[in-house]
Amino acid sequence: MMLISDAFAQAASTTQNEAGWVALLPMVGILVLFYFLLIRPQAKRAKEHKQMVEALQRGDEVITNGGILGQILNVSESYVIIEIAPAIEITVLKSSVQTLLPKGTLRSIEPKGKSSKTKAAKADTSKTESAADTEESKDSDAEKK
Repeated sequence: MMLISDAFAQAASTTQNEAGWVALLPMVGILVLFYFLLIRPQAKRAKEHKQMVEALQRGDEVITNGGILGQILNVSESYVIIEIAPAIEITVLKSSVQTLLPKGTLRSIEPKGKSSKTKAAKADTSKTESAADTEESKDSDAEKK
């Protein structure tokens, strides 16, 4: 004696399959959201950085990943030589160059920092010279007596 008909059993199994696909829709939606909000923008930034690194040339002003500002003196296949101060050069990986600065940026930054140091150094030098002159005049006065 059979209580359940074959047609009824088949109908129940098709509703379960449809419910399984509907349960996967939120997961697919999350994957699409991650792609457009995270993966795609990151890939775009990586592509732009690669193009910028390949286009580096002598004289460009850059910032490294470590925050060091300088001007490129020489570019090789994997490395760049950057002048960070007069007569101070460092060699870094090309890929560690983070930002390409507009021309003249370093010149607009340097004078403010250098002028205060230079004025302080000149003031110290002039104080030392005036103290030395005073001592010399005292010595010559002592010799005269």
